[in-house]
Amino acid sequence: MKLSSKIYTGIIFAFLFAPIVILLIFSFNESKSLSVFSGFSFKWYTELFNDSNTLQTVRNTLVLATCATAISTVMGTAAALGIDRLRSRWYRAAMNTVTDIPMTNPDIITGISLMLMFVFVGRLFGAANSLSFWTMLIAHVTFCLPYVILQVLPKLQQMHKALPEAAMDLGCTPMQAFFKVELPEMLPGIITGAIMAFTLSLDDFVISYFTSGNGFETLPIRIYSMTKKTVTPKMYALATIIFFVTMSLLLISNLIDNDDRRKLRDRRSAKKQD
Repeated sequence: MKLSSKIYTGIIFAFLFAPIVILLIFSFNESKSLSVFSGFSFKWYTELFNDSNTLQTVRNTLVLATCATAISTVMGTAAALGIDRLRSRWYRAAMNTVTDIPMTNPDIITGISLMLMFVFVGRLFGAANSLSFWTMLIAHVTFCLPYVILQVLPKLQQMHKALPEAAMDLGCTPMQAFFKVELPEMLPGIITGAIMAFTLSLDDFVISYFTSGNGFETLPIRIYSMTKKTVTPKMYALATIIFFVTMSLLLISNLIDNDDRRKLRDRRSAKKQD
């Protein structure tokens, strides 16, 4: 039974990661072929860093992802604090449901609805071009925000409710109690939520496609436009770089989560001993 489960797990992992492995290998291929590995070379990485248009879309994507992450992290943390402090159980459940809607809603529905809203508002105010970088930023904040709330809220629920009150009893102002007591407790969730928001914004295509305007193109949109003709091997090199950056961020997120779980276990064992 154990052998069959290991074989089954191996097949699943092979099915999931075989395309990525092929992509990584052929990003170092000297030729354009995806069937014959003619020799190891950094040719496509060199061409990638000499392609100003692609590098510009990478910069656009990073700027958009960074701004969306910063805004959604601040707003998501504040929203999680507000939800956690709601007295009514039904009101809290309603807020959690509303927060979950952008995550469960199909991307194409979110993208089309946001596009229609931006066009309507733009025409209402007489704007010549309704879609721009700012509409993409609002759209990215919209779908990143729930993931930040989802990461921060459990940290607040794990925190003992008497800690801020104890800090204020010892002379802290409410603001000092927040920064010295609540914020350190929330910090692992804030970091994890920010990493998730950044990676989600980085590779989003559907919502970006519907809310993008002229003059601002992200990397997923550029790659999609290239598929209508030919995807050059330098895109394999770029995909390889993005893959390792994303893996590094996920590794950091998992390390933070593991460290937070260890601290929580130590805290619970200390309580049992007391």
